Amino acid sequence: MTTVVAREFREPTSGTFALMQEATIRILIVDDHPLVRRGLADLLNGVSDMTVVATASDGEEAVAHVVEDHPDIVLMDVSMPGMTGIEACRRLLHAVPDTRVVMLTSFATRDVVTEAFDTGAAGYLLKDADPVELIHGIRAAARGDAPLSPKVAKQLLEDRAQRRPLEDLTPRERDVLQLLARGLSNKQIAWRLGINEKTVKAHMGSVFDRLDVDDRTQAALWAQKHGIA
Repeated sequence: MTTVVAREFREPTSGTFALMQEATIRILIVDDHPLVRRGLADLLNGVSDMTVVATASDGEEAVAHVVEDHPDIVLMDVSMPGMTGIEACRRLLHAVPDTRVVMLTSFATRDVVTEAFDTGAAGYLLKDADPVELIHGIRAAARGDAPLSPKVAKQLLEDRAQRRPLEDLTPRERDVLQLLARGLSNKQIAWRLGINEKTVKAHMGSVFDRLDVDDRTQAALWAQKHGIA
């Protein structure tokens, strides 16, 4: 468990760390560890343009606080008993869509980060971040930006460099790609696989995303290059 240590925090008042005086950022902290909640609350309540309106120990409590307190930013842990932080993010955004959720966790794996952003998270920061980085990230999210921990960004780049797209394809996606590379139309692929054209299009979009290509021609060339056609 990563523990946030409460300590006096003083930030510079000039230069690149100038304070935003226009409005106070209202924050909800969601974490199942009391020491983490207390440490974060003490830190952020000491920043002039921030106030912690509530804390929650689990996902269900977080959703209730968002509906009741309407925070600007939710700092959400990923791993919690019961409802996970990602599921809580999904539910609270369904209830109050304009909420900005920043995942604050110890996990930096590609699958978790991707799922968080796919769910609608506005940012992803790590618990071992420097207080300055955390405060910058909260302000960035409040402005509408998407703060991302440098460590997480580095991990994603490394994972991407090592990624093997072919291994990411499901058996059905591989079938679709193989038939596409042979020159079959969506209608022909649907008939050959016994599925409808809408499903073919869905598989095609997933294939394009996994291969990082933009159209059928690029996908077909990729398949031919890798011996799938």
